[in-house]
Amino acid sequence: MESSMHTDILICGAGAAGLTLAINLARRNVNFLLIDHASEPFGGSRGKGIQPRTLEIFEALDVADRMIAAGGRYPSQRHYAADGGYHDEVSVQASAATPAEPYGEPLMLPQHLTEGILRARLAELGHAPRYGHALLGFEQDANSVRACVATAAGEIEVRARYLVGADGGRSTVRKTLGVDFPGESLNARAVVADLTLSGLTREVWHRWGKGAGQISLCPLQGTTLFQLQMPIPLEGEFDLSDAGLAAAIAERTGRDDIEVHAVHWRSDYAMSARLAERYRVGRVFLAGDAAHVHPPTGGQGLNTSVQDAWNLGWKLAAVLRGADDALLDTYEEERREIAAGMLGMSTCLLDAARERGDLRRGREQQQLDLGYPASSLSIDERGDDAPLRAGYRAPDAPLLGAGGQPHRLFSLLKSGDWIMLRYEARATPAIAPRRSLRIIDIGKHAELRDQEDHLRTAYGFAPGDIALLRPDGYLAVLTHDESSAALTAYISRL
Repeated sequence: MESSMHTDILICGAGAAGLTLAINLARRNVNFLLIDHASEPFGGSRGKGIQPRTLEIFEALDVADRMIAAGGRYPSQRHYAADGGYHDEVSVQASAATPAEPYGEPLMLPQHLTEGILRARLAELGHAPRYGHALLGFEQDANSVRACVATAAGEIEVRARYLVGADGGRSTVRKTLGVDFPGESLNARAVVADLTLSGLTREVWHRWGKGAGQISLCPLQGTTLFQLQMPIPLEGEFDLSDAGLAAAIAERTGRDDIEVHAVHWRSDYAMSARLAERYRVGRVFLAGDAAHVHPPTGGQGLNTSVQDAWNLGWKLAAVLRGADDALLDTYEEERREIAAGMLGMSTCLLDAARERGDLRRGREQQQLDLGYPASSLSIDERGDDAPLRAGYRAPDAPLLGAGGQPHRLFSLLKSGDWIMLRYEARATPAIAPRRSLRIIDIGKHAELRDQEDHLRTAYGFAPGDIALLRPDGYLAVLTHDESSAALTAYISRL
């Protein structure tokens, strides 16, 4: 070894999951090292949909507005018939923003732009990925992980408290751990490419054909490019050259007026659905595509990966600051079940796309209704008729500060702290202030006022009710009794 380094967290993989985790740790002043075997950032559009729940996470990381400014709405789909006629239909179910749900529809933003904005935010926090750093192997003991990393200057040893493998479907971390990655091949192979072309309007998402002969050309919001998607035969070579892709477009569309001027990125891939049997082995964790791979239907892969990192980041920071290591077991407990559900949904959507060319998306894909009600971190002391349960996503709500300034509940989540809401409490807090816990009084004469009853309605609050929000914006405890033994014990473990 030529040299060695020490860090708290070694993150392998600087895609969306690794970058989200890095930002989450950086804003908590946790020491980490983010590496990627590639020599430069990924430059294609593989994932292009950011779901509303992910936008809420990106808001907490101060990048949502940048992403929305850089991207755009999903256009309608235009389905062409063999005779050249067509009909248009809505691609995604869009809803107006509400006080509880500030983002009503997914955002289209090509993956390379999403990751570029995340890298810029990470730079603002004083960090950057180290490209051209390949993980060769690692060992762990009760106290640390020792990793061997190849760089352009030679091999180095990195000693870390924890290692996170966010290094993709072919994860070196997962393979080194020997964690099984069961699942199935979906008997589907496809090409995706980013093109500069002329002959098509950018107002709609163009689709031709069904089954094995279908093809789509989607204007990529935030760019001047189109994304080509089409199934190809399972076996044999497919001509991915510029001329080969142009010929495939002409053949499948039946048109000679679509001219390809440049191909900026291209890939062919076989689709599969796989889920790692474990997300944690000792001091090593799997996140993103290293833990689950999805077919692209439904726009769930990148979003589920980001939410893995969002869940894991605050837990790693808490344990490094003295919380019980058992907190880290809840990462697999909560996230693996979510990924299993997303895999099932994406596979069903793939069948619909293959058979009928149906790519319509709705509420189920937006991930706003996902949560952890069965988690060991969720305690609910209210009745079953309450509109909200512990483990659910905490709704947003507009509030008014004591000085008359408007606030949103979500603005509190940017601190990364636990948030305890005391709704119209009649006494002084029973819980003493402590590090990383913000106690917020809400009432007519309190620091924040629920002027229009949006918070009361969304949470089903009655005077004296308490809601404890986790740092990742899910409800940890709901109770009518601030002196509840369960609440007191819970907070004492923070």
